Amino acid sequence: MRKLLLLTLMAASPLAFAGTECTKADKAQWQDQAKFQEELKAKGYNIKKFKVTAGNCYEIYGWDKDKRKVEIYFDPVSGKVVKEEIE
Repeated sequence: MRKLLLLTLMAASPLAFAGTECTKADKAQWQDQAKFQEELKAKGYNIKKFKVTAGNCYEIYGWDKDKRKVEIYFDPVSGKVVKEEIE
């Protein structure tokens, strides 16, 4: 019984820790990081932290134009929001 439970947990764990996946496109197709950030700033975002995630997303931590704290994942090819958390 314990072995079955352990095997079940081990098999499910990669799914539990899977992050947001944004694109599988080659990085040559991605928007330039600096230009992308400048465009977000022009839209009123205040970026505290910008990073590229393991799931091939551009992710920002900061504030939107309405001064709300945000964490947003963007598709680096299209620039579209894939996931957004607002506090």
